[in-house]
Amino acid sequence: MTPTRLRRWNLRAAACSLLLLLILAAIPHASWASSQPAESPTAVVRATLTEVFRILDDPKLKDPDKLMPRRRMLEQVIGERFDYAEMSKRALAANWTPLTNDQRAEFVELFKAFLSDRYAGKIEGYSGERTEYLSERLEGQYAEVRTRLISSKTEIPMDYRMINKAGRWYAYDIIADGVSLVKNYRSQFDKIIHSDSYDELVKRLRDRTVGEEKKETR
Repeated sequence: MTPTRLRRWNLRAAACSLLLLLILAAIPHASWASSQPAESPTAVVRATLTEVFRILDDPKLKDPDKLMPRRRMLEQVIGERFDYAEMSKRALAANWTPLTNDQRAEFVELFKAFLSDRYAGKIEGYSGERTEYLSERLEGQYAEVRTRLISSKTEIPMDYRMINKAGRWYAYDIIADGVSLVKNYRSQFDKIIHSDSYDELVKRLRDRTVGEEKKETR
């Protein structure tokens, strides 16, 4: 990989790291809303990110001893607005259909724990960033909120794909610098399932080895 491509990849990874805060918790959702939602998708994203940055920038919470309490605060704030089950369903795509309810519940928890462990540590390096809100696009029960994450060194496009359930908006995908989190993992999951099996995917999620080459056994 060339230095330029490596820098772009690092930016994308860093962007996803911040936004994967949204994946640290999941909550149950009600059925589809039957009426026009009262709240704005942009307002939801703005309120959530404002509170996230407030916590990250709080000098009283930067002490290493405050690491876990700070993460719990972040989980509480952002867990209310990310539909982790919807993200899991979309990441597995057609492979979700044959699963039993117990298998689906297991997958959701494993995927959540995998992403939390994979990215949570990188979040701690964020400080002083701000978000510029660019536009909002609505299509029925779906929305996309376009933003730009701005720091002293770079600007990274961030798009939030959202779904409305019971009159409330929840994020189910994040597009960081053109890279979809859901599509990225869908490709990896599909490859593992077709080359090995669904059970192998579950094992690798549990072992935190998705994204790594499978080691050959002798």
